[in-house]
Amino acid sequence: MDQQVHSYLKEGYKLVWADEFNENGPNPANWKYEKGFVRNKEKQWYQEDNAWCENGLLIIEARKENKLNPSYKMESDQWRSSRKNIEYTSSSINTAGMHTWQYGRFVMRAKIDVSAGLWPAWWTLGKKGEWPSNGEIDIMEYYKGKILANIAIGTRKRYTAEWHSRTKSVEELGGKEWASVFHIWRMDWTEKDIALYVDDELLIKVNMDKLHNKDEKGINPFKQPHYMLLNLAIGGINGGEPHDAKFPKRFEIDYVRVYQK
Repeated sequence: MDQQVHSYLKEGYKLVWADEFNENGPNPANWKYEKGFVRNKEKQWYQEDNAWCENGLLIIEARKENKLNPSYKMESDQWRSSRKNIEYTSSSINTAGMHTWQYGRFVMRAKIDVSAGLWPAWWTLGKKGEWPSNGEIDIMEYYKGKILANIAIGTRKRYTAEWHSRTKSVEELGGKEWASVFHIWRMDWTEKDIALYVDDELLIKVNMDKLHNKDEKGINPFKQPHYMLLNLAIGGINGGEPHDAKFPKRFEIDYVRVYQK
């Protein structure tokens, strides 16, 4: 038995879902792809070609490419359609419509590239509601030299979130040497609180009582099932410019596991 599974069994957790990425994939029974320019004014065009499994790892690869944007419209002032060319490609996969969970211990072992302009993430979104009132949890997020642990809820202003966040600089963690190896990100999500960790170091813990949407409905978006997403973005509103990055760049995931009591 895997040492992690055995250790968590002692705490009362049972493994309820996992993808070890040991087969060809990503497994279409677990993951579906996002396509095109999707969010945050990011530079990459999401497509299926940039994600695959090899040697027991899920590889999400960002590439510098030059392709015509099929959504281009000459007179458009919208960021998705005003770009004549696609300059970067990558992949974003999620479990929406196939696998959702409410509460549990979520664990990922992965290696991230911390080059300028990259924005890898492992996160969840609530099944019901419009963002951010459906709730967002960023279990692993990196950009501009720091890792982030975020929990977002809705406010009275549409598409405007209230963030509960903690950051830690990669330099503080160990710099390039730290980033060159795999690490374990974890979320413990219970009826009482949400706690986010890296390598067993607590980054943030927020009581569930503080996570009701700040609108007239006041729903707690973390008292519903969430689905998970894995992606490697470039640039956009947070990622910064990929000035010195030599492509291709990879986000490598060994496994993703969900435990529940």
